[in-house]
Amino acid sequence: MDITIHASFLPHDDPEASLAFYRDKLGFEVRNDVEYGRLRWITIGPPGQPDTSIVLSPPAVGPGFTDDERRTIAEMMAKGTYAALLLATPDLSGIFARLEASGVEVVQEPTEQPYGIRDCAVRDLAGNLIRIQELR
Repeated sequence: MDITIHASFLPHDDPEASLAFYRDKLGFEVRNDVEYGRLRWITIGPPGQPDTSIVLSPPAVGPGFTDDERRTIAEMMAKGTYAALLLATPDLSGIFARLEASGVEVVQEPTEQPYGIRDCAVRDLAGNLIRIQELR
């Protein structure tokens, strides 16, 4: 089977704050920035990986969501329990130092995990948990 991950969705509640985090702090490229009425979808991705993207999109958009579901999603985003992203780098210490110096919310400093990886965790400005593993 020949299949790849092309794009994945990650919610945001402030497009400019999301751009500032992913473009300016993580160094991702902005590939698409589309407004649709009052909504805005932003496609970003790591440089040198044009076939893998993250779509930063408003949460709970569409006719299938109830007001209660929208409230629950907003509450979960505020707590940082709604969405997560796992990234990887060969330079975890360098990336972490850059992120920490830029003032991002640190959840966990680089740590050797008992299951055999070294990783750290931060939050983006929408509350999404971003874990970064060290490639070995």
